[in-house]
Amino acid sequence: MNPPIEFSTQVLKCDPSSISFASDYPTISCSDTSRALDIAAHHLRDLSQIVVFPTETVYGLGAFAQSAQATSNIFSTKGRPPDNPLIVHVSSLTMLRTLLPLGYNLSRVYKALIKHFWPGPLTLLFPRNADIIPTIVTANQSSVAIRMPSHPVARALIAVSNLPLAAPSANSSGKPSPTRVEHVLRDLDGKVPIILDGGACDVGLESTVVDGLQADGNIRVLRPGGITIEEIERVLRQEMHDCAQIPKVLVHRRDFQDKTIENAPTTPGMKYRHYSPSVPVTLICTSSSPPQGTNPLAVFAFLDSLVNTNNKVKIGVLAPSDSKLWRFFVPKEGLHWRRYDLGPIADPSVTAHRLFDGLLTLEKEGVHLILIEEVKEDREGLAIMNRVRKAAGDSVWVSLPPDDQ
Repeated sequence: MNPPIEFSTQVLKCDPSSISFASDYPTISCSDTSRALDIAAHHLRDLSQIVVFPTETVYGLGAFAQSAQATSNIFSTKGRPPDNPLIVHVSSLTMLRTLLPLGYNLSRVYKALIKHFWPGPLTLLFPRNADIIPTIVTANQSSVAIRMPSHPVARALIAVSNLPLAAPSANSSGKPSPTRVEHVLRDLDGKVPIILDGGACDVGLESTVVDGLQADGNIRVLRPGGITIEEIERVLRQEMHDCAQIPKVLVHRRDFQDKTIENAPTTPGMKYRHYSPSVPVTLICTSSSPPQGTNPLAVFAFLDSLVNTNNKVKIGVLAPSDSKLWRFFVPKEGLHWRRYDLGPIADPSVTAHRLFDGLLTLEKEGVHLILIEEVKEDREGLAIMNRVRKAAGDSVWVSLPPDDQ
């Protein structure tokens, strides 16, 4: 693994609205954006360096996926364990085909998912072509994770450089993923040569990772993300209605367990504790049942347990804007609250968009502890809770009194 290199980091503005795709290659109407993409492509292609770029999910830290030397810079910059694989990003189906084994044909399921969700926040597992993709990218696995991002800047960068890019999130390993340029700079300034600033990311959570390579024909969701389980199921019903049996969509840890892939992951986000800021995070469970044999704490007893009589405690709270918890977070001696709304309970897509920004914002504000309220695990809520459980050091079940008390 290469030692980290120090850079004078350049932030180059890109206008996503100036980029369009009528074919595999983009049309770019803004000269500054075109120049920024050319500079970033030069660093990737000619200097074998890493570049930070926006995607619709989070900001990515990219390098030429077919170069073991270039991709090793990702691991050294992030401090990423070598057994944590990377996702490869392509700009077109033409580029995808150059990475796959000769004679490999897309399954009907994959064709349906690509038709509806590419470009977009869906990653698919494919057989690895050992002559094309180095083992450092896949952590020695026989499969490779590939997606086509929908963010215009990401897709244009890949097309302009004419390189498939291996790219995890642009942050130190284990930290919350960045959704804004300021998040990246706070973490990686001086560690990367180029950051393309394309504005805030729309989705805010990483892509959904799907394994459709199993012999039973069912779909296994290894990491929930920007495409919901319900959306995948809808597309399969729509596109495969004439099949004798529509493939099932099975979610890792919810519908099946696989210790082999947990110990040797085929995709990022499965093994290690992730998404954790530098301050402790506690998950507050207000709707799910506590573990058998335990009783939830009364909310007032829980809040009293947070007060340190010797010092003032600043606590950050991430919860839906219409959460019943908010009425209990009142200032008291020794306890100061910092609030970050996650949007309405009825729209978990807003919570997904704001989650990582909330963690990083509260961390920057110097809180001593972050509390996150659980959300219902449907639609985007499944991916939200996947990230929250990896970020939280512990969980507390809390009971709330009736609204009129």
